[in-house]
Amino acid sequence: MKWQDMRKSDNVEDIRGGGGGRAPRSAMLGGVGLGGILLALVGSLIFGLNPADILSTMSGDGGTTVDTGPSQSAPINDEANLFVSKILGDTEDVWNAIFQKQLGQKYQPPKLVLFSDSTRSACGAAQQQMGPFYCPNDQKVYLDMGFFSAIQATAGEHSEFARAYAIAHEVGHHIQNLTGIMDKVQAQRQQADEATSNNLSVRLELQADCFAGVWGHFSARRNLLDRQDLQVALNTAAQIGDDYLQKQARGRTSPETWTHGSSEQRMRWFTTGLKTGDMNQCNTFNTPDL
Repeated sequence: MKWQDMRKSDNVEDIRGGGGGRAPRSAMLGGVGLGGILLALVGSLIFGLNPADILSTMSGDGGTTVDTGPSQSAPINDEANLFVSKILGDTEDVWNAIFQKQLGQKYQPPKLVLFSDSTRSACGAAQQQMGPFYCPNDQKVYLDMGFFSAIQATAGEHSEFARAYAIAHEVGHHIQNLTGIMDKVQAQRQQADEATSNNLSVRLELQADCFAGVWGHFSARRNLLDRQDLQVALNTAAQIGDDYLQKQARGRTSPETWTHGSSEQRMRWFTTGLKTGDMNQCNTFNTPDL
């Protein structure tokens, strides 16, 4: 992945070394963000842990917190900051062009907050165990770099696009916020029963996957991504499906409880965005077949 050739964003707020509190479940759609699920997967692969137990701890159901060690300050211009800034900058370039061409609007990019251990967001407290998440109240993506370290420890040099995919997915939620999709879905979920609410959550997450694929489409056209990067993204999508995680944890699946979609669904919608580069093809709310 040629992330060094991407433009650096000025919208990264590096506050590593700061403090905060434990994050409530209400801080994110679905309780645990894409990053939290990836972190659960990493834990299961490295330590043989039960992904469901890790997710329960992240969402607060387990009553305990994960010890992430002492908070450490980091230089603002280190490679971690540079990587995030470059990926975010590339999403800005892609979505600015898309908004102008497909929507006739100017794109308003999100801020991305790099923090260590915990901090405060307009959606509540943000904590490392949650993984990357998007807060619509302040239009910011929150990311603790310990999450990226966990991915890199597992995937090594091939972790770059998995990390970029996580950022692009959260930016996808920002797109939903800008276009009014997120508010509409949240209003519907508040009046729906649990099964319907979960289905709406799945559609929201799959659309964010598709939007991440749209970004990947245009980055690949500029030869910033190669075939191996795209395969890593598909493998990642396959291993964070609700059905995959449930089978790993329980030996069975419960589709009515899914909030992010199956492995096949996540791969399909990411691929849809990747192949078409058209955000209009990412309407997961207008199809009975996900």
